[in-house]
Amino acid sequence: MSDSIPKPPEPALSREGTVRHGFGLKNEVQGDLSADYHSELIEAIRANGFEWTVGGLKLRLAKAFGFCYGVDKAVDFAYETRRQFPERQILLTNEIIHNPRVNRRLLEMGIRILSGQYADGTMLEQITAQDVVILPAFGVDADLLARLQAIGCVLVDTTCGSVVHVWKRVEKYALDGFTSLIHGRWAHEETVATCSRVSAQGGGYLVVREAGEARQVCDYIRDPAGAEALAERFQKAMSPGFDFARDLARVGIANQTTMLSSESLEIAGLFREAMASRYGEAALDDHFRSFDTICSATQERQDAVLELMRHPPDLMLVVGGYNSSNTNHLCEITLQYCPTYHVEEVHGLISPRKIVHKPPQPGAEPIVGEDWLPARRPLEIGLTAGASTPNKVIGDVIQRLIDWEKQRP
Repeated sequence: MSDSIPKPPEPALSREGTVRHGFGLKNEVQGDLSADYHSELIEAIRANGFEWTVGGLKLRLAKAFGFCYGVDKAVDFAYETRRQFPERQILLTNEIIHNPRVNRRLLEMGIRILSGQYADGTMLEQITAQDVVILPAFGVDADLLARLQAIGCVLVDTTCGSVVHVWKRVEKYALDGFTSLIHGRWAHEETVATCSRVSAQGGGYLVVREAGEARQVCDYIRDPAGAEALAERFQKAMSPGFDFARDLARVGIANQTTMLSSESLEIAGLFREAMASRYGEAALDDHFRSFDTICSATQERQDAVLELMRHPPDLMLVVGGYNSSNTNHLCEITLQYCPTYHVEEVHGLISPRKIVHKPPQPGAEPIVGEDWLPARRPLEIGLTAGASTPNKVIGDVIQRLIDWEKQRP
């Protein structure tokens, strides 16, 4: 009789061959997750009323930050998958979440990534029925999912429930003959997946990045003119064959779950007013629908920084992946109140004089800031983090600030 640890049983697959609820190994991987992502310092600060003082430096942490439930579940499922299939090839269709620490750790665990900045050249055509493919928290587009299902490989679905809620909404719009107007970034993985659900139901979509773009579309709804200019502007952000005159007659509002909630509500209001102006209030229900699909975790983190900004600190550090939409929006909020620096990890804090950070403007690249940390004391620094940022990453940033303060003459 062997005294080796028995291999976990192969999971029962659903009718589609997709595992949607992990493998029941949460307790088995909890130690690894804690070692990789837990921070005792963060827990101590949380227990101390979300504040920490060292010398003349006061650190204030937002009361909602870091990993949300959906991200926690996705990372947990990835670790469970590695534990369940220690000898099989495991692949991710893209980054599981927008955090470099987490994605690098999965690469270290032997999980390969098919697309994006971590891709190693593995092609979809190389996947076999013996492989395991993890679908990230953002979900995947419907065509890719169908191709993976046709291969017959094991699929581990970590798609966030809030994203699935948006999919159900836009699918209903399409089935009812409404065009989906989506507040989001057209190239973001989540929005790509959402648009594919619209197309799969035979519907049309148009993606607006911000309120300024929404106003341009609303101007056309009120006074149909300039369709060619709009088609040029939105050529990458609309469904194939989109006809502005035809497809803007009945619209339903949805959003990428990580967008700035106040702007999503503003955009919904703009389209409601435009449709009422064009068709009249009495006929509005026949031409306009809207449901707020911002996820609760995104809302909580935005609300928490707004609460922190009731008494703005001297400066703000926002920690998270540079390509994280919800993290960037936290920067947009706090920048209205105090100097704000978006840092990806602790290595961005080079010294009290130099910092690597990304400005919050769309498309901005990281830059090196000079003389960013004021020498005056007392000094207050506020901190928060996007929903895909592990506590350990936040804790490392805070620990460096504490170390610098202790080293002050």
